[in-house]
Amino acid sequence: MKKIVVASAAVLAMGMSSASAADLGAKMYKKAPPIVAAYDPWDIAFGAAVMSNYVFRGVTQSNGNKGSVAAYFEPRYNITKDVQLYAGVSGESIAFPNRASMELDGYFGIRPTWGAAAFDFGFFYYGYPGGQCFNTPAFCGGDINAVALPNGSVAKKNASFYEGYAKLNYTFNDYFSLGGNAFYSPNFLNTGAEGTYASITGKVIAPSTWFGSTGIGSYVSGEFGRQWLGTSDAFYGTVAFPNGIKYADYNTWNIGIGFTYKVFTLDLRYSDTNLSKGDCNAFTSDFTAPAAGTNFTAINPSGAGSSWCGATGIVKLSADLTAMTNLK
Repeated sequence: MKKIVVASAAVLAMGMSSASAADLGAKMYKKAPPIVAAYDPWDIAFGAAVMSNYVFRGVTQSNGNKGSVAAYFEPRYNITKDVQLYAGVSGESIAFPNRASMELDGYFGIRPTWGAAAFDFGFFYYGYPGGQCFNTPAFCGGDINAVALPNGSVAKKNASFYEGYAKLNYTFNDYFSLGGNAFYSPNFLNTGAEGTYASITGKVIAPSTWFGSTGIGSYVSGEFGRQWLGTSDAFYGTVAFPNGIKYADYNTWNIGIGFTYKVFTLDLRYSDTNLSKGDCNAFTSDFTAPAAGTNFTAINPSGAGSSWCGATGIVKLSADLTAMTNLK
């Protein structure tokens, strides 16, 4: 009997030890639940800039060396870590032929990211409030105070327009990226002419070790683009083309070097186009162009020539922040 009791006790002890070992093993290999960090999908980007010349696709918007200031505000919503919705407003000081008080823009879009490829699809509205009409009263809606510009150029009171766009930027590594952009407007600058713009961009970022522990970064970037333009409406017509003029298509390019420090960027850039002074005058209605000249083209019978599309240097100092990164 004693042997039976001892044997039974041994079997029970072995069973308990096996059960305990099984439980221990199960606990050892059970995966802990992941720790999910708090995630706020909202963010706001905003910034401001001051520049020696506001150049848009190779053409000054600030009468050359008159300078310009700009600011923007852009709320963002991240649907996922790879898809962002955004909308924004921006404003710039300008010097337009119609004497518009400023440029006031609104835009929205979506930015999907797929690996190293970042896409951007959206809609942009360019507003130019406070403009005046410069032409004959008949072309200015019967405004008896309407007059042509001293050099014979004409300008609509309203130059506002909108564009749709698609962009792609591919980042190869920490130092090099390439991009492509396409924009389309059915009524560019409210001239009645279609406008299509496409460009390629590139950027090379210098290694951070170049400036030691100063926190200063630098880059070289450039763009080559082409602007295709259609035929204007009769407002901009000439004696030879009373129903409108076919604006000249043109190439534009820029290259520059930039320096960054925290939220600040100093950009030094060269910009140019292949537009002749005569075709530039017909396209821009430059109010500073001389009343007469030798820059005759089929669409510029006055011979007046504009430098608004020529070679220029640009110095720009900007600050760009996001609420989630810079205001925490």
